[in-house]
Amino acid sequence: MEYMSQEGYDKLVAELHQLECVELPQVREAIAEARDKGDLSENFEYHAAKREQSRLLGRIRFKQRVLENARVIDMSRLATDKVQLLSKVEMTNLANNQRMTYTIASPHEANLREGKISIKSPIAEALLNKRAGDVVTVRVPAGILKLRIESITL
Repeated sequence: MEYMSQEGYDKLVAELHQLECVELPQVREAIAEARDKGDLSENFEYHAAKREQSRLLGRIRFKQRVLENARVIDMSRLATDKVQLLSKVEMTNLANNQRMTYTIASPHEANLREGKISIKSPIAEALLNKRAGDVVTVRVPAGILKLRIESITL
């Protein structure tokens, strides 16, 4: 079961709709055009379009499975006393006093540019169920980080 925000769920539904209703028909049309050009055994366009169709169908099946197992979290029922999924956590790196803010998100919503880290990442796993003021030690590929949780919001 995958828990996610309403925003993440809606985004996934929109991506699936785009794949099924726009991209897949385009690929099927490309296959039909390539098939009309004759000998399929040496037709590069046909084989490329078939590979693209296979890739698209795989992505569609994956997104369908994610949506089948998705559960949207009711934001009004979340508390801000400890770190959990969809919490926005402001913390300080104690090594260099640099502040950072991340939202703990489902793996399908994670996007570092948007400040969303996966709940399965080392930092998020270390932060889970901790409270404001707690200091956590995290082993990351670059070494060990000591982080102090400054605040938790939604």
